[in-house]
Parts: sequence; C-alpha cells; structure tokens
Amino acid sequence: MELKATALGKRMAQHPYDRVELLNAGVKVSGDHHEYLIPFNQLTAIHCKRGLVWGELEFVLPDNKVVRLHGTEWADTQRFHHHLQSRWQQWSDEMSVIAADVLQQQLTVISRHSAEGKWLTREAVGQLRQKILSALDALPVPVARLDSFDNCHELWQQCQAWLKDRDASRLKHNQAFTETMLKQYAAFFQGIESSPLNDAQARAVVNGERSLLVLAGAGSGKTSVLVARAGWLLTRGEAAADQILLLAFGRKAAQEMDERIRERLNTEAISAKTFHALALHIIQQGSKKVPVISKLENDATARQSLLTKCWQQQCQEKKAQAKGWRQWLEEEMEWNVPEEDYWHDPKIVRRMGSRLDRWVSLIRSHGGSQAEMIESAPEEIRELFGKRVKLMAPLLKAWKTALKDEGAVDFSGLIHQAINVLEKGRFVSPWKHILVDEFQDISPQRAALLAALRKQNSQTTLFAVGDDWQAIYRFSGAQLSLTTAFTDYFGEGDNCALDTTYRFNSRIGEIANRFIQQNPHQLSKPLNSLTTGDKKAVTLLPDDQLDALLDKLSGFAKPEQRILIMARYHHLKPALLEKAATRWPKLQIDFMTIHASKGQQADYAIVLGLQEGQDAFPAPVRESVMEQALLPQPEDFPDAEERRLLYVAMTRARQRVWLMFNKQEPSVFVEVLKYLDVPVARKP
Repeated sequence: MELKATALGKRMAQHPYDRVELLNAGVKVSGDHHEYLIPFNQLTAIHCKRGLVWGELEFVLPDNKVVRLHGTEWADTQRFHHHLQSRWQQWSDEMSVIAADVLQQQLTVISRHSAEGKWLTREAVGQLRQKILSALDALPVPVARLDSFDNCHELWQQCQAWLKDRDASRLKHNQAFTETMLKQYAAFFQGIESSPLNDAQARAVVNGERSLLVLAGAGSGKTSVLVARAGWLLTRGEAAADQILLLAFGRKAAQEMDERIRERLNTEAISAKTFHALALHIIQQGSKKVPVISKLENDATARQSLLTKCWQQQCQEKKAQAKGWRQWLEEEMEWNVPEEDYWHDPKIVRRMGSRLDRWVSLIRSHGGSQAEMIESAPEEIRELFGKRVKLMAPLLKAWKTALKDEGAVDFSGLIHQAINVLEKGRFVSPWKHILVDEFQDISPQRAALLAALRKQNSQTTLFAVGDDWQAIYRFSGAQLSLTTAFTDYFGEGDNCALDTTYRFNSRIGEIANRFIQQNPHQLSKPLNSLTTGDKKAVTLLPDDQLDALLDKLSGFAKPEQRILIMARYHHLKPALLEKAATRWPKLQIDFMTIHASKGQQADYAIVLGLQEGQDAFPAPVRESVMEQALLPQPEDFPDAEERRLLYVAMTRARQRVWLMFNKQEPSVFVEVLKYLDVPVARKP
C-alpha cells in the first residue's frame, strides 16, 4: 500500500518527502532525492493531521525526532493512516508480549538478589543496572512505548525504579538485611567482645561492600570491630580462616591482635601480619630465593652509624661533597655550621644521623630510578632536588653495598619484590577478605601492595579501620589522602563511622573534637562519650607547676591508675622524673613521645612543651627539598599534622588532661584552646 502527495500538494509543500509505502514491518518515506526507511521498532507514534486542503502524516521516532509527509489528499491520508495504525498496533501487541517477558526476567533476577539474604553491594547493583540496560537495548519496541502497553506498564515502572534511584533501592534492601542480621545474630554481637558491640560497630561488621572504610575516633573500638569482622566472616561461612588476611602496622600491634583473636574467636588459624611479613610470605611462596631482612632495619643506631660514617668520608675526601653539604645545611636547614671539618662536629653528626636515615628511607620507598624520581618532583624544586639526590647517591650506594654484603634486603626492597612477584603471577592470593588496622598510616607503597593483591581476584574485599584525626606519620611516608579519598583509590564502596568512645569522658571528647575539626580537611564524624566530665577535665597549666601537679596526683591517684607524661621530643623528658621512684613511689608514671603514645591509654595524661621558640610545639614546618619532593603535599591548613599530634596526646586520657605551657613563650595552640573554653589554672 502506498500514499503519494498530489501534484499541487507536492509543489506547495516543497518538502523532501512526497510519498510513503507500507512495508512488512515498517514504512518507507521517500521523495525525488531522499528516502527514509522506518521500521516499526523505531516508531513511537503516528499522527494524522488535516491542513487547510491536504493531509499530513507525522512519524514520531525516539528522542522526539519527527519525519513528516505533506500534501497528500485528505481522504487517502485517512485511509492509509487507518490501515497503517492497524498493522502497527497488531505488530506492537505481539512485540509487547516479548518485551513483558524480557522485563519480567530482569525483575526476577533483581528479586533473586533481594531474596538471597546477602548484602547488596554497589558493584552488584551496577551489574544489575547494566543487565537492565542491555535488556532494554534488545527490546523489539522503543523504550518510550513501554508505558503504553498494559502488560508492560507495571513491570517497566519497577525497572525504572532501579535505573533512576538505584541508591534508594540498594539502601532499602541493605537496611532490611542489616536489621535481620542484628536480630538473627544478636548472641554473636553480644558475646564477640568483652562488652556487647554497639549499634554502629555491629552495622560496620555486617556491611558487605567490597571496599569499606570504618572511620573510628580514639577509643571507639577499632580493633574490636576488626576482630568481630573476622568472626562474622567465619560465623556466616563467608570465608575459611585461611582466606582472611589481617594486617597491622607493627609487630607489637600484630601480636596484640593475635591475642584478641585467640581470646575472642578461640582460634589460632588466623594470624595478623605486618605489611613486611606479608611481603616476605609472598616472596617465599613465589620465588626460589628466599630473602633475608637486613639486621640494620631493626637497629636504628647501627643504621644511622653506617650512613653517618659514609657521609663523613665523602665530606673528608671530596671537596665538592663538603661544599654541597655545607650549602644544604646552611641555606636550607639553617644550621650554624663550623668553618673547619664540620662533619666531625659532634652536634652536627648527632643531628645528621636521623635525617640521613629518613632521606635514604624515602628514596628507597620511591622505588624508581634517580632520573624518574627527579622528573616526578615539583618543577619549582626539581633542579635543587636533583643536586640533593646527587649528594645522597654515595649514601644510597653504601646502603646497597651493606645489604649485599649481608645478603639481605631492606623493608622497601621487600615490598617492591613482593609486588613484582604478584604482577608476574608467581603467587596466587588465597585471601578473599583483607582486613587492615590503623589505615590512616598507610603509604603509597603499602597501598600498591594491596592493589596488586586485589588485582588477582576482583572479588577480594577490603575492610579497613582508621582515623584521619590520628594521622601523624606523614614524615615516614604515610599519605592521608589514601584515607580521606578512600573510594578514589580502592574502588567504589562505603564509609561508615563509629560514634562512641569508650575511653575518655565527654569534656575531653568535646575539646579534642572541636580542636581537630577546626581544620576543614579533616573528615567530620560524631564521637560521643559514655561518661561525663567536668570543665576541669582539660586544663591549661604553666609548665613550672609539673612538680606541684605530681604532688597533688600522689594524693588521690590510685596505685593501679596510670599517669602518662608526653612531650613532642624525647629529650624533653623532665629531669624530675629521675626522682619519681622515691618522691612519688605510689604513682605509676610513664614518659614517652606523643608519636610513641599512639595506641596507649592512661587515667591521667600530662602533655608537656606547649611553647614557641626552641623545641616548639607546634613544630615549625621546615621541610627540606627531600621531604617536599618525596612526601605527599601537606594540607593547606596551618599546623595540620601538629594539631593531630596534640589530638592524639589529649585522647590518651580517660579522666583528666593537663596541658603544660610556657608562660613567657606560649604555643599558638594555647590561644586556640582558650577559645575552646579550656580553663587556665595558676596551680594544680
């Protein structure tokens, strides 16, 4: 059947199309120079209109694209339209049955996921959504027409809900799943720790996302959640013990975690590893040559002695080296360097040891060649950094020679070797679940090891607990953005927060939280306390009152209560502590640096050294070019890491904190703390 424009209509319309032909399952609209074939499966509507004299047919395509035919005789147009509409509708009814079946299949898949009694991950929802989209591409009718079919309308509405608002559907499902699990496994959450897990902790344990970061403030039970997560995976049968990898950042932390697992899970089949122990295990399994870790890695004194002697030798034997190092120390470090043989000056030597050690460690962690390292440095310091690297080259050579003579590797080399083994496929990861403690301390090198492990199995989950408020190890290579931008690095997943601290009272929590959150770069999270504290729970006290404070504490502190004294630097340990054993024999007093105090707790905390000038706290930012080039860029907020350091110090205490400040040269933090309503006492 065919419809043509009249001669006059064709001339008046001046349109590229003047006739239409009905095909088996479509129409062909054509003119003298143009032709357009429209299958029925591309038609969304057919309109028949009457002009002043002639008829008009309008074929509507997806995205509201329209093909028109003008100038046809009106009666013929009506007849053609009626016949075409009838044929198209008959075809559409047949196709709607197929479309309804396809939609029902997709909803069945969705229902099956919902009925499985599992957490619905973002990845799974993405896959479901992609299946729906693929099914829609395979429909015999345009998507725009689905609503018009009685047998498709409701099915299509349900599919659209998943396409348009997938987060709401996922959250609704997961909320219901979580509530069911908390009721069904109430006994597990009541007994997995010495005290029942709170609601936030239990919900974190149940969360089944492939990547999950649990943000947990000081004393909020991070390790408890990690151990409970391992127990949950075993209880639910989601993993065998040898499929769970627990990672800690130090041997002591790993040992403590092992003790918790034995006590709470009654198993020795799960054992926490450090990242270096993990790397060693991977190399042992995937390589014929088993590496030995250098003794120097566990002996800071020997390590610094080796580097210092090499540095002295270079300065002694090579004028260019002596001149280059002098410029480095005077111009960049702003040290007062003696005129003659400064490399033998005891004070200079003592200060150089730790710095050489750190710089060699940073260069080794980078892992690339010197040229690559220099090229990756910021452009404004690249030339100067290149000069510094050349000065460091003999020390790096001496370090490598010492390792070769020992037949050993250092920690950085160990992780690089492990990544290489993984990338070459020589080790197949047996772990389905990786659980990481203190995640805020992770470095790019350790993150690369995690990524290499997960690359082997796309279904491996990463469950991490950490606190960006306690990130205080940037100087050793920790990169805070790996925590604050977790999903950017480790894939789409969830963040959740633990909202209760079991350590300090509400007053300590209020001051510490307000203090740290003045930095807008810190992630915001609630942290409520179970106990209340009076206004004096955090007190500013002049540093000449330490003796009097300990006298007062001796009057009410119980022998079993711990008093923790902390300072920015170890050499600030008060001399009066030498007489503590006899002056205050009933007091349990410990001293440590604030960095070393992380993970510790005490009934009473005393923080020393809130001062400006020498040994200032906050310490002034004087990063050398080495740090600027090899460490992550610091946040754009004054004293950001030093704030976190003071936060760590304050949150070691259960009951009271005294912040000792210098009256003549008070720290800038003193005014900040006064603004936060911390009282200033003249005496204890």
